[in-house]
Amino acid sequence: MTRIRLVLGGARSGKSAFAERVARETGLERHYLATSRIYDDAHAARIELHRQARAGDDWTVHEEPIALAQSLRDTAADHRVVLVDCLTLWLTNLLLDNMDIDAHFDGLEEVLPTLPGAVLFVANEVGLSVAPETKLGNQFRDWAGVLNQRVAHHAQHVDFIAAGLPLKLKG
Repeated sequence: MTRIRLVLGGARSGKSAFAERVARETGLERHYLATSRIYDDAHAARIELHRQARAGDDWTVHEEPIALAQSLRDTAADHRVVLVDCLTLWLTNLLLDNMDIDAHFDGLEEVLPTLPGAVLFVANEVGLSVAPETKLGNQFRDWAGVLNQRVAHHAQHVDFIAAGLPLKLKG
């Protein structure tokens, strides 16, 4: 069984649906670790779509916008698959709260090799588009690229999703 898997893709690429399908196929108890905060009405609607997709599907949902490494320590178990959706929104929270991003990334990397069970990470690939116009946008793009690389290093499998179709990058 794959212990750590990273699922990358653009907005609305089908990455969350793919990761949920992979989680179901493990046959393990499913836990969903949601990192998002609700920033506006449109974002609330997207979160509701994700909630509906999991309804009645035996998911245990945990919400943690900042302390991801600790939440993984608390949630991961040999008999579980933990789906983290998504790393990019976690990064958004860290940036907007002026957190020490390197320290949080280090904490995540430290915990990854110690986690029991299976962990699936979903993240946006934001580096394939036009360069952002703002300083914050550029920081976000750069940090997202670093985060994806760091998690991919620990992952046994990395998939890139485009138009709902997976492309195996690693594993």
